[in-house]
Amino acid sequence: MRSAPTILHLDMDAFYASVEQASKPSLRGKAVIVGGLGPRGVVATASYEARVHGVHSAMPMSQARRLAPNAAYLVPRFALYRSISDQVMALLRALSPLVEPLSLDEAFVDLEAGDTAWDERSARLVGTKLRADIRAVTGLTGSVGLAASKMLAKIASEQAKPDGLVVIEPGTEREMLAPMSVRTLPGVGPATGDHLRRAGIHTVGEIAEAGEDELVRLLGKAHGHALYAMALARDDRPVVAERETKSVSVEDTYDVDIHDRVRVGLEVQRLADRCVRRLRGAGLSGRTIVLKVRRYDFSTLTRSETLRGPTDDPAVVREAAARLLDSVDTTGGVRLLGVGVSGLADYTQEDLFAQAAGGAGEEVAEEEESGPAPEPLPEVPAERRWSAGHDVRHTEYGHGWVQGSGLGRVTVRFETPGSAPGRVKTFRVDDPALEAADPLPLVEAPPDLPRTDAPAAGASASPLGGVTARAGPAPGTR
Repeated sequence: MRSAPTILHLDMDAFYASVEQASKPSLRGKAVIVGGLGPRGVVATASYEARVHGVHSAMPMSQARRLAPNAAYLVPRFALYRSISDQVMALLRALSPLVEPLSLDEAFVDLEAGDTAWDERSARLVGTKLRADIRAVTGLTGSVGLAASKMLAKIASEQAKPDGLVVIEPGTEREMLAPMSVRTLPGVGPATGDHLRRAGIHTVGEIAEAGEDELVRLLGKAHGHALYAMALARDDRPVVAERETKSVSVEDTYDVDIHDRVRVGLEVQRLADRCVRRLRGAGLSGRTIVLKVRRYDFSTLTRSETLRGPTDDPAVVREAAARLLDSVDTTGGVRLLGVGVSGLADYTQEDLFAQAAGGAGEEVAEEEESGPAPEPLPEVPAERRWSAGHDVRHTEYGHGWVQGSGLGRVTVRFETPGSAPGRVKTFRVDDPALEAADPLPLVEAPPDLPRTDAPAAGASASPLGGVTARAGPAPGTR
């Protein structure tokens, strides 16, 4: 572990919900919940106003609606979230060549590698400026933790939430960790936490007091050793700039179980095509095709087939996925399907006949036919779907967003990131004057900040709360 707090962990505050509040003036300061809105949808992010009601990420959307019936429920806009994430990551990469993104809204930064911080004072200055720059570029707030290791930096950013900065000074780690719940440590989930609680261990300090041998007895060798080291604030993991992609996959959860075997097959083919598009977009190919099926009773089956060489051919992936589906009983209904490709490489196998004819280890007779090419998926007529929260434009009223739709009607609130809360209008879903639109940028990019790959901005900053900094570990709201 280092002798200075030069590992930075950034966590954007309620990222998806904050983006929606920044782009929709009428939702600022109100409960906003982003996620799947169907009967089986789950919460992706809840604003802090919604969390007061007990709503949190990964909660079933049906439960969230019971807890916060008056909240705004919106469908995610991932393209917008990615563009804003690109802006934030560009600011981080201006600090150091060692940036390890964990998700769209979270990353580690090695400030020492960028020669931007070398002691507590310089690290604090970098963290303070970063938070101000993020607000200037995106209109959003992020919480920053600074410490001598990745584990401690992440714990510090959790304490800093929302919209704060916490520095854990070297030498104070064990004292700071001791009274914290065992659930604070990475890898301690509900099951491990309950197991420790039954053994009379509730805090990190009690983990250290129990000793390594006792933890190994309770949790097994690997987990026991790791947990004991973390309780002593030992963490030597480096910040890794590039994380190798091990697989590419897509999946869909269906609001109503699919019972028709033909429909299941068509869905698998559609998912295979989507997976290949993502694979090609990353410039990759793969050897192992994976099918995931979650049935009506929540049992999940995974089947895989390894080809003779890597491919990015959609016909090959479709055929392999179809063969895998043949081995799965879907009689009772299917609630989730997924198709993935692993064993990735940056080249493809040219012998497509061998790929399509069979998986690894199979001998294919020379006279064997490869079979007819798969028929294209049936054309689906384009439908005008108005997703809650998504952007629209009206020829008379301008830019707005969908508040809701149903019974042949769509309700739109007309406002932009820089406007006052706008007025609401209702239209027929097939109104020719109404069309889908691209999201508007949240703020104007200041000329003195690092350039990003995100679209140029054109609206005023969003009032999402003040910038504060706290000098030591203090409790914060996640």
